Amino acid sequence: MSKFQDKVAVVTGGASGIGRSIVTALHAAGARVVVADSNADLAATVATELGDRVRAERVDVTDSVAVQRLIDGTVAREGRLDLLFNNAGIAVFADARDTSLDDWNRQIDVNLRGVVHGIVAGYPVMRRQGYGHIVNTASAAGLIPSPATVAYAATKHAVVGLSLTLRAEARLYGVRVSVVCPGLIQTPITQAAKIVGPTRETVLGDSRLRLYSSDRLARAVLRGIGRNRGVIPFTPEVRLMWVLHRISPAISGVIMSRIYKTSPFYRADA
Repeated sequence: MSKFQDKVAVVTGGASGIGRSIVTALHAAGARVVVADSNADLAATVATELGDRVRAERVDVTDSVAVQRLIDGTVAREGRLDLLFNNAGIAVFADARDTSLDDWNRQIDVNLRGVVHGIVAGYPVMRRQGYGHIVNTASAAGLIPSPATVAYAATKHAVVGLSLTLRAEARLYGVRVSVVCPGLIQTPITQAAKIVGPTRETVLGDSRLRLYSSDRLARAVLRGIGRNRGVIPFTPEVRLMWVLHRISPAISGVIMSRIYKTSPFYRADA
């Protein structure tokens, strides 16, 4: 963790969930962190609680001008940008037939365009510096088939592809890129996610759901960054399914279909 001492980091979606855990882990490792979040009060609370070396900024990642202002202001104040975590995200759990165009557009705006806005603002800075590390938060849904999250999965697959392609390009300029692909994490995004079809209680009360700590994920993310991992999968289940999917996409597709059939989203009357 000494690799993060005095590093300048920006974390979008940093006021809660995975983002907050990453902010906390970075701060504990000695980094200087900007907590960027659309919830200004919550971001300020995080900065106040952590104290020294943490600054709060209100930023809506769907607003490219605001993201550019965030990065420019950080560089003007700190003189550099070492780490950029494009972490903000939202989710909708629904069958494809129940996913409205508004649901599609909102997830594309936050989950994909939010990452794009961060890269457009931050990557040129890192190229000029000749160093830096961009860390994009995707999901296990960006690595394997994930029924009942069709729009969410589409955005996360896009983030994985974007990250790996940028990584191949950016390494020639001294810039590193990683993509984080967690499984089921205990975070507010799970509670706040829009659910179409079954009740929230039915979905979140499923005894098969094993939720992992976001703090544990944050520690794994920092280890992965320190080792310059391109893909940082998290939870044993995700790693197992990712390996299986790479060996046989057909088999993983069948397995996920069977899992979906036992879920509260499946309706045989379709």
